[in-house]
Amino acid sequence: MAENPTEVAVGAGVIALALGFLVYAGQVTGFGVSAPDHYNLTASFRSAEGISTGTDVRLAGVKIGTVSGLDLNRDTFRAEAQLTLDGDVLLPDDTAAMISSEGLLGGNFVELVPGGSMFNFEDGQVIADTQGSVSLINLLLKFVTGSDEGSAE
Repeated sequence: MAENPTEVAVGAGVIALALGFLVYAGQVTGFGVSAPDHYNLTASFRSAEGISTGTDVRLAGVKIGTVSGLDLNRDTFRAEAQLTLDGDVLLPDDTAAMISSEGLLGGNFVELVPGGSMFNFEDGQVIADTQGSVSLINLLLKFVTGSDEGSAE
C-alpha cells in the first residue's frame, strides 16, 4: 500500500486536533495537571430554593466555586450546602453567604459577602451567617393582597 503525503498530513492533523481537544476538556473540567487546589465550606440555609449541585458560588460577581452538595440536616431541618471554592481565594471567617437571583428570569447563585475578620476560613469550616432564598411568588402575593403578616395596626 503506497503512502500518500496528503493522507499522512491530514491524519496527523486529526490526531493533533483530538489531543488538543482532550487537553482543553481536561483543563475546563478540572482534571488537568495545572488544576488549582480547592477547599470546602458548609453553609446552612433556611431555604435553599433555586440552587442545586453545580450552582455557581460568586464573590463580587465573579465565579469562585460551585455548590458540590446539598443535603437536609434532619436535626435542624435546614438545607446544608457544601461549597467548593478556589484555593487561591481566602475568605475572612465572618463572611456571609446568601442565595441571590440574577433577575426575574435568571437563575440563582450563592453570593459570598466577605467580612472584616483578621482570620480566614479553613477547609471544612461552617459559614455561620447565611440568608436563604426569597420566594418571588410569595412577595408578589403579599403585594397583590396587601397583606403584611408581621405588622401590627
